[in-house]
Amino acid sequence: MRAVLRLPDFRLLFAGLAASMAGDALMVLVYAIWVKHLTGSSGAAGFVSLFIVVPYVVSPLGGRLVDRFRRRPFLVVVNLCSVLMMLPLFAVRTAGDVWIVYAVATLNGVSSVANAAALNGLLKELLADGLLATANGAIQTVREGLRLGGPLAGAALFAAAGGAAVALVDAVTFLAAALAIARMRLREETPVNVRQPWRRQLTAGLTHIRGDAALRRMMIAGAVAFLVVGFNESVFFSVLDHGLHRPPAFLGVLASAQGVGCVAGGLLAARLIGGRGENAATAIGLAAFGLGDALCVLPRLAAVLAGKAVAGVGLAVIVVGFTTALQRRTPAPLVAQVSMTAETLVSGPQTVSIATGALLVSVVDYRILLMAVAAGMLGGAAYLWTGRRLSAPSPAVRPEEAPA
Repeated sequence: MRAVLRLPDFRLLFAGLAASMAGDALMVLVYAIWVKHLTGSSGAAGFVSLFIVVPYVVSPLGGRLVDRFRRRPFLVVVNLCSVLMMLPLFAVRTAGDVWIVYAVATLNGVSSVANAAALNGLLKELLADGLLATANGAIQTVREGLRLGGPLAGAALFAAAGGAAVALVDAVTFLAAALAIARMRLREETPVNVRQPWRRQLTAGLTHIRGDAALRRMMIAGAVAFLVVGFNESVFFSVLDHGLHRPPAFLGVLASAQGVGCVAGGLLAARLIGGRGENAATAIGLAAFGLGDALCVLPRLAAVLAGKAVAGVGLAVIVVGFTTALQRRTPAPLVAQVSMTAETLVSGPQTVSIATGALLVSVVDYRILLMAVAAGMLGGAAYLWTGRRLSAPSPAVRPEEAPA
């Protein structure tokens, strides 16, 4: 990690990301808890995640737009717009205002997908290939480390002062992120905009993924796994209600347990990628997530906490492996388009599974839904593992070799 933290521009970027991630950690469960509090419905609360991921489904439409701009100023603008998007939440009072929560959750998804695509391009511009896994692991570790106490703090602040107070804190963190990223001194070349038919622009990301065997297999495995993973967005409210007999706010405790696993996974991911390559590492992550969900079938707090922790390890490795593969195997001018297309290929099935899970959770035993998630994740892991040799281990970069 020292190899990336010694770079002044990365330290500023890292500080900005840490600020916005702190706000996200506070807010990550508040949307759903807020809806559950207003409506009393687990299904309505589960639909929050559906609105957050919808922008990922249509994100290829914006991929070309992101690649037309320099990444650093683009990130500054996105974070400033994110400050403004939190303001409507101050108007939420009754169950009739739930649509405002859903609308802001959708805007949050737009912000997240734009940030992620631009960040992938900025990291590729800033760092050598051998440092990408380390940087992604460091970012994921901090993101999930903040979620150890963040969801609990967000739930506590919600209970004490209401959702608007949490939204205010989140808005302040977006502003801090914009200020930190604006101070970076990286000189980016203005992207060259090549005139192409709009259909070719729209499908450029898909064409690249289809032509790269390692990325193609990773996308197929991810689509299989995420076709069921969205069940989790609703099913864990039922785990709390019927398995553990706990209130909705206790979801913060489960999220913190997952955060513990994610911290460990973030620290482990770069080593796995360095030794085995992105495909093998991501397959291991998918398997760990599936096994973690299977543990949550047991109606005991210790088992559910352990399951969430194991799933957290898997989630962090999946994210770092997936992100590093996209960055390493994509030309700089296409990074945003490929990133957004990849998100769509994964989040499309996830969106379907979130909606399906929100409908099924009231009529199907939550344990059956958890086992369906486990089966899908393990199936995706097995398929990806058979193509593990398609991606070579990442080359190591010693600190003294990092770009100044």
